[in-house]
Amino acid sequence: MTQAFSAFSAFSAFSASSAASACPATIDLLARRRSVAPLAMQGPGPDAQETERLLMLAARTPDHGKLAPWRFIVFEGEARARAGEIFARRFLEKTPGASAEQLDVERKRFQHAPLVVGVVSTAAPHAKIPEWEQVLSAGAVCMNLTLAANAMGFVSAWLTQWISYDADVLAALGVKPDEKVAGFVHIGRAQSRPEDRPRPALAEVVTRF
Repeated sequence: MTQAFSAFSAFSAFSASSAASACPATIDLLARRRSVAPLAMQGPGPDAQETERLLMLAARTPDHGKLAPWRFIVFEGEARARAGEIFARRFLEKTPGASAEQLDVERKRFQHAPLVVGVVSTAAPHAKIPEWEQVLSAGAVCMNLTLAANAMGFVSAWLTQWISYDADVLAALGVKPDEKVAGFVHIGRAQSRPEDRPRPALAEVVTRF
């Protein structure tokens, strides 16, 4: 019991010390983080070790029931161009009169950021865990990923766009019919730091019960 108490005391002291030194940096990160459009991104992107760490941190998210109701699809290197061909082909099917410029936009959709991570929600009916809570967990994964990327010196953009809702595109990317895309998180380096955008006034979004 004494050993356990001593260990707990040591852990508590370490946690308090860590909080005192780490919280200001964390608060600063939360205060200055903002999305950067993929068009304003450049390389180099995360290397293999950094990408693995990003995914590990993204997966450390609230997850009722420990179901891990989400998974990742990683697009980097030539895979981004292959995905772009899928987007352009499908766009042309949906828009037969599409111009060469429009098709070029689709081909390059994943090529501005050096790394794109698709977060796929695998939420399904469960005897104890509401499906909505599983969906929320996938959203938390996306947010964790954006924060981790910024903490590691990169910038990010959490996007969906039409490709997240087109059944043919999703099937070509390996997304199953009973799955949904929570977002494609584009990760790279900023060409220039963008100014912050207007944020909601707390008086407009806060009530007290």
